[in-house]
Amino acid sequence: MRILALESSCDETAAAVVEDGRTVLSSVVASQVEEHRLYGGVVPEIASRRHCEAVCGVTRQALEQANMRLEEVDALAVTCAPGLIGALLVGVNFAKGLALAARKPLVPVHHLRAHIAANYITSPGLKPPFLCLVVSGGHSHIIQVEDYTRLRVLGRTRDDAAGEAFDKAARAMGMAYPGGIEMDKAAEQGDPLAFPLPHPTVDGSPYDFSFSGLKTAVINLLHNAAQKGESLSVPDLSASFRKAVVDCLVKNFVRAAQDTGAETLVIAGGVSANSLLRRRLEEECASHGWRFCRPDLSLCGDNAAMVGAQAYFEYQAGFLAGMSLNACAAMDIAQQPALQGL
Repeated sequence: MRILALESSCDETAAAVVEDGRTVLSSVVASQVEEHRLYGGVVPEIASRRHCEAVCGVTRQALEQANMRLEEVDALAVTCAPGLIGALLVGVNFAKGLALAARKPLVPVHHLRAHIAANYITSPGLKPPFLCLVVSGGHSHIIQVEDYTRLRVLGRTRDDAAGEAFDKAARAMGMAYPGGIEMDKAAEQGDPLAFPLPHPTVDGSPYDFSFSGLKTAVINLLHNAAQKGESLSVPDLSASFRKAVVDCLVKNFVRAAQDTGAETLVIAGGVSANSLLRRRLEEECASHGWRFCRPDLSLCGDNAAMVGAQAYFEYQAGFLAGMSLNACAAMDIAQQPALQGL
């Protein structure tokens, strides 16, 4: 089964053709990073306008790369939640138009479910059940994946997401957007023990995260140094901050794996590209005898291939949408978009 998938939840306009949920026939991404870098972050109105300009082109290119015509695909899929509402609406309405014109089924896909599904492409043998750490600019979740379309949230952030904390701390250090990537590079040259930073926990919720205090601690260090006319080592501060965030992520994830008896651990989302997080989890899984899966770096960020991968399993479960499908800015990953009356 070949699915044409679309993604427009934030600042990447993407289209892909995916076969049977695991084989990518084409994948095209139009990034807006350079434009949003001027503003230090994503500007929703600009993102929506750029999606309108790019969506036709990336869709046409994805079909051409797959050597297919629209009439030859078996279904259309689109990210409908969560994300920037204006950006989501562009993809949803474009997909609805294509599905209506081509008389093809339409599959609504949850963005975080799609991130998890990126692992089905990188690791074709991966099957539920498994435990997944989803970490991105807007989300930090520990998810128990019971089946392809049945997921349960075990833990989540109470404030900032890990990726958001990376980006904000990096901006305070003077790094360009997206700061998380730049911080990861700088941290490789620094001393992770140079600055003793807090490791926040959430009382009574051992799997939940809190990163706002950690971010504030870094900002205070920078402000105090500036007031004294001093400068701090950016590589050392980057390494110390990265270590603190990764320590929190790994500690809770490993605890959840031990408590649930998980045998396979998976990471997903933009922060799953973080080099220290990957190394630490590889080591932890090796020491516990767990299988560890992570997406290729090209699939960590937003893309449509992951949407097409998850859409295959949603389609198999019968979760389709009609022309009444709408976008939704916020939706729990355990919810099924096709059943929410969007």
